[in-house]
Amino acid sequence: MFNKKETSVKISAKVCAAAVLGTVTSVAMADDLVVKIGHVAPLSGPIAHLGKDNENGARMAVDELNAKGVQIGGRKAKFVLLAEDDAGDPKQGTAVAQKLVDAKVNGVVGHLNSGTTIPASKVYADAGIAQISPSSTNPKYTRQGFKTTFRMVADDVHLGGTLGRYAVKELHAKSIAVVDDRTAYGQGVADEFSKAVAAAGVKVAVREFTTDKAADFSAILTSIKSVKPDVIFYGGMDAVGGPMIRQMKQLGISAKFMGGDGICSSELPKLANGTIADDQVVCAEAGGVEASQNGALEKFKADFKKKFGANVQIYAPYAYDAVQVMAHAMVQAGSAEPSKYLPVLSKITGFNGVTGAIAFDEKGDIRNGALTLYTFRAGERKQLTVVR
Repeated sequence: MFNKKETSVKISAKVCAAAVLGTVTSVAMADDLVVKIGHVAPLSGPIAHLGKDNENGARMAVDELNAKGVQIGGRKAKFVLLAEDDAGDPKQGTAVAQKLVDAKVNGVVGHLNSGTTIPASKVYADAGIAQISPSSTNPKYTRQGFKTTFRMVADDVHLGGTLGRYAVKELHAKSIAVVDDRTAYGQGVADEFSKAVAAAGVKVAVREFTTDKAADFSAILTSIKSVKPDVIFYGGMDAVGGPMIRQMKQLGISAKFMGGDGICSSELPKLANGTIADDQVVCAEAGGVEASQNGALEKFKADFKKKFGANVQIYAPYAYDAVQVMAHAMVQAGSAEPSKYLPVLSKITGFNGVTGAIAFDEKGDIRNGALTLYTFRAGERKQLTVVR
């Protein structure tokens, strides 16, 4: 037989203990410093696969920071990722930028493409919030005089110029056609490519335009075919570049196909419906690591695949490093307030990410930014070389 009164007292004691423990836990959690990191990229539309790639890179960094129990100013930091979709549209980009400002984020990683990054950058600058784009390459982004803008990769001057010189000096192209999608990114990289081609002594034979949503290129390609091109350069993204390559084959155009980071994804062969010939495509990705850094980057890719069940597309490692370097600046400053850690971020030195050493110049551009040239063989992307 048991004593009801005694049992009742024991149960009450347990309830009180649990209540006290719950109160202590709540106090401990309340004492955590919540750090909100915004991330913006197209999560809908034709390049949603690239946007999700960037978001997953940022999410991976946030999860790792929380697992490590990072402290900022003596308080345990709880990092929270606020992910938004800009659909690659400038108007939507500024709208979600304001949404993140209203949410009082501590920093932003994004946007993915220059056309949304540039207009959104003023919103963040007006609010004094740090913005690190892991993938936007239009030079204008960091040349607006804002103290809040940073870039993880080399810009279009470097990227387009390198590809232009490569077309003339390495591919020995004599007849070159250029097409762009009229976006800030596409037109910008095509312009820089054209300048470099001209500086190397070759005149662009034909310049054509399309849009980032086009699907039929028969008129453009028929016009280009008449100049018997050795190289067709496309300034735009893989969602258009892939179908363009497919229609080139249908029209019997065997020219080399060149482009920037926008076409340099593992999805390109699928988007081209398997029509890419070995070594036909030469593309450049802003970023890249030398042999000494390969181990860290390959480990990241393996961990990424294990976590998300998907291969890295292009810029997930740069989104990951953007979050990590932002958090590092907060730790160094002892504060997650943008006004406190921004000066530290702008002068960061000695930070090694999975993409290499990270430091920014006076404009916010990555110092000594690398470019990686790739081709495709048997439907797989293959590295050609890394240049700086």
